[in-house]
Amino acid sequence: MKKIIQTENAPKAIGPYSQAVEHNGTLFISGQVPINPKTGKIIEGGIKEQTIQVFENIGAILEAAGYKFDNVVKSTCLLDDMENFAAMNEIYAEYYPANPPARAAYGVVKLPLGVMIEIETIAMK
Repeated sequence: MKKIIQTENAPKAIGPYSQAVEHNGTLFISGQVPINPKTGKIIEGGIKEQTIQVFENIGAILEAAGYKFDNVVKSTCLLDDMENFAAMNEIYAEYYPANPPARAAYGVVKLPLGVMIEIETIAMK
């Protein structure tokens, strides 16, 4: 049976979706954007600051569901400009220093709320 995961330590959904859904030991985290959950606002700064906030949001959801970054098996990164790939990758590597998950990264035309990055995550126990 699926279980809806919701935490106040990550941004509220900005549409008809859940922050995350757990089913049979697999956690599916909806795409996270760089919104500060305390203010509800997109954080200021460039791609590095936005990537850090996205990972802080992912970490809060992982924790709320009883998972860790070590449990992440797949990430999908969406960037509004592939010129930001190297800078995003630098921050990404800090959260997955060993045995990183499988990953895809795409350049897209536009992301919700005009952000630079969105990351979707799948974790398993």
